[in-house]
Amino acid sequence: MDDAKDAAEATGKKIGEAADDTKERISDKVDEVQADAEVRRAEGDVKRAEAERDVTHAKNDFKENLRD
Repeated sequence: MDDAKDAAEATGKKIGEAADDTKERISDKVDEVQADAEVRRAEGDVKRAEAERDVTHAKNDFKENLRD
């Protein structure tokens, strides 16, 4: 009887550990996806800033040409 109880406890423990491992893996994957999204947002911000810079340069060059 004790062997069956011990086996059941060991099985329960293994199932609990597997569930915890799965939760950790899911959490890790969520963290990765969030980090990737942050990188894409930052890359978009850089592209937008570069475009604004280029527009400002073009506007300033145009103004300079009008002054000549």
